[in-house]
Amino acid sequence: MSVLVLLLAVGAACCLGFGFVLQQNVAQRAPLDDFLSPRLLLDLMRVPRWLGGLGLMVAGMVLGAVALGKGEISLVEPLLATNLLFALALSRHQTKQSLGRQGWAGLLLLAGGVSAFILAGQPRGGTAIADPLRHWLIIGAMVGVALVLTAYAKRSRLSWGPVLLATAAGLLYGVQDALTRVSGTLFGEGGFPELLTGWQPYGVLACGVTGLILVQSAFETAPLRMSLPALTAAEPLAGILCGVGFLGDRLRTDTGALAWQAAGLAAAVAGIVLLGLHPAMPCGTTETEPPARDLQRR
Repeated sequence: MSVLVLLLAVGAACCLGFGFVLQQNVAQRAPLDDFLSPRLLLDLMRVPRWLGGLGLMVAGMVLGAVALGKGEISLVEPLLATNLLFALALSRHQTKQSLGRQGWAGLLLLAGGVSAFILAGQPRGGTAIADPLRHWLIIGAMVGVALVLTAYAKRSRLSWGPVLLATAAGLLYGVQDALTRVSGTLFGEGGFPELLTGWQPYGVLACGVTGLILVQSAFETAPLRMSLPALTAAEPLAGILCGVGFLGDRLRTDTGALAWQAAGLAAAVAGIVLLGLHPAMPCGTTETEPPARDLQRR
């Protein structure tokens, strides 16, 4: 594994984790009338703290894009999932909560699961599949699932809605990561003329903006511990599916390797859930925070 890819991916995870916490601190005070509306982003953009979180998120995406350009998506995606560790670190600093058994167990499961998947799978590059039908089938399936989850979330915005929205956003971000990889290849082959004539960079933009609205709506209506685990778990799974499905990434397929890969992914998801439910994660609006209607005046 390239040390540069490792540093880029972990740096991206750090920026994403910090950015998510800062964004949720503000989004939870946004007016509920803005739920799943582009107006939500316009309201949030008036708050410097949220803009700082967005800046960190964009920096994380840029670092992640560079990592995806230099390494396989099946390698980079599990490393990006460690953003939850950095989110927990910032939340722990804000809440003064200790890690405890739950925190350490989640940390070990996430780190151990990611390590087991990478060591067992040994992700390596291959020849991307040129058949556009394969691309559209895989991307269409994940976008379709994201749409269904969003539709159900609108009916249950204050119960399971945030989890469904975060899962949908994670699927879109996984597709965005795959399209970012393809866009980088197009740029390397023909520069801006080749890049701008393809549909992939516009798909990156569409997935990014739509995912941002879904994430902020999830942050707006529930504690971070409800939404961030689903977001963190869904993105790498979608990205790995795209990587193996049409980007040409190859993993070891012998029985033992597949078993360890499955166990690693299961352990990582379990660690994500434990860390996401940790008491250190922001759990909602506190008495010292302004009510939702005051957000627009800040």
